Amino acid sequence: MSIVAIGMNLMLAGLLAAALLMGYRLNARLKALRDSHEGFAKAVAELDSAAARAEQGLADLRAATDEAHDALADRIEKARALTAKLDRQLQSAPSPVSRASREEPAVDDDVERVAHRLGAMLSGSRERRPEREPLARREAPAPRVRPSLDDDLFDQPTERQPSRAGARR
Repeated sequence: MSIVAIGMNLMLAGLLAAALLMGYRLNARLKALRDSHEGFAKAVAELDSAAARAEQGLADLRAATDEAHDALADRIEKARALTAKLDRQLQSAPSPVSRASREEPAVDDDVERVAHRLGAMLSGSRERRPEREPLARREAPAPRVRPSLDDDLFDQPTERQPSRAGARR
């Protein structure tokens, strides 16, 4: 064998070793890519299940809201019917003057005042409330006076100097 043949064989062996090294590195990168792909697929599956749970939660919330709306509407209707009945009873009740003229024992003034106030409240609940004006802005409170660190707890109180706002110690 000649030197040229040995040189060519050595060069070919070097190229094969480089190809093996590159193949090994490429295999490691492909393995990392497959692992990350599996992790991504798992994350997508978890996200899909979380979205399904969120949709179910929204459906449950809608159902609960509709149920609460129906129950509240029923209560409002019952309250309106009771207020109308109470108004009719208050309007058909004999006046205090006619009671006195019939010489029947007088009903306590407290009961009469309560009935009158209740009737006024019920009739007032049907009327639309006037719009309230927005509250005026209040000014910021004066800065707090902080005690200085030199004060002793057991000394007589002395006039303290206000600290500068925003200054840190």
